[in-house]
Amino acid sequence: MLFGKTERIIHRIVIVEDEPLVAFDNEHFLRDAGYEVAATVDTVPEAIAAIMEGVDLVLADVNLSSGGSGRDVARIAKERGVPLVYVTGSCPDDARNSAMGLLAKPYSQRDLLGAIQAVDARLAGRQPRRVPKGFTLFAE
Repeated sequence: MLFGKTERIIHRIVIVEDEPLVAFDNEHFLRDAGYEVAATVDTVPEAIAAIMEGVDLVLADVNLSSGGSGRDVARIAKERGVPLVYVTGSCPDDARNSAMGLLAKPYSQRDLLGAIQAVDARLAGRQPRRVPKGFTLFAE
């Protein structure tokens, strides 16, 4: 199909975010964009439980208020073969080893969607059409 939409690889997303307004906005925006938000959580144990249920992508803040870290979530996601994008204001030193990309806060909803689409394209073996401002897609 010449002008048809490409099939998405990413359908189910887990949001790991301890800022309630950011989490709420992201959850509703992504649902409106056609994604299934499998869980919106703010602790490492809840994130791990959601990953174990089966998801296609994890969006994780690095610093969580519960004392846990998005780096712990990234380690488990990587072990399970689930891609993760850090959505954070502070980039961990080992981000390139534990995630597919990093979206810097603050970001717009359009940039969030563009980051997910760029990861989706990479997972499908395609070059992303656009990499949004503030998003770094790490090399494989």
